[in-house]
Amino acid sequence: MNPSKNKRQVDFHAIAQWVGKGERVLDLGCGRGVLLEYLKQKNQVYGVGVDIDFQKILSCIKRGVSAYQGDIKSFLNQFSDNSFDHVILSRTIDQLEEPDFIITKSLQVGKRVTVGFINNGYWVNRWNSLFKGSRTINDVYPNPWYKTLPSNSFSIREFEAFCLKKNIKIEARICYSGDWKKKQTLFCNLLAGYAIYDLSLNDN
Repeated sequence: MNPSKNKRQVDFHAIAQWVGKGERVLDLGCGRGVLLEYLKQKNQVYGVGVDIDFQKILSCIKRGVSAYQGDIKSFLNQFSDNSFDHVILSRTIDQLEEPDFIITKSLQVGKRVTVGFINNGYWVNRWNSLFKGSRTINDVYPNPWYKTLPSNSFSIREFEAFCLKKNIKIEARICYSGDWKKKQTLFCNLLAGYAIYDLSLNDN
């Protein structure tokens, strides 16, 4: 199994812990539907995906995953509050034009929202930026800047500050070290390469 596939499995196992059996799940930026397929097999969820890439939607259909091609913001606006038990944004949020709106709306449409992202505060990224003056190139960032989609990278600290400002409750958090295998519990903003959060609206 190649490293990138191993790292995708990190998402699968963590998210499956938080998604209950038979739940209604909306996967925003679902890609080829691999995560939804996994959740259907493991937790028997009712899953729906949305992605802007039509070819990826075709892959979802081939997997037997219900998915729609379109803009995430427009798609979210079609649903009333608590239409889903879980909304998932796995390695998606940094690619969106209005992440503030998407997360806020997702917390209305879903009872819980799971967000997974690469930690831009990881020490290797800092080192390369400070001493090399260039972005990191590895199996997580395999392509140079001119072959990648526009991205708004952020750190664990920035994300948690956003949650505090927006009165979003962090129900659970899992951070992984740079190899995305071992769980990181100390100095996560510096030493964690990837983080996954399960969120809800704070009633207080």
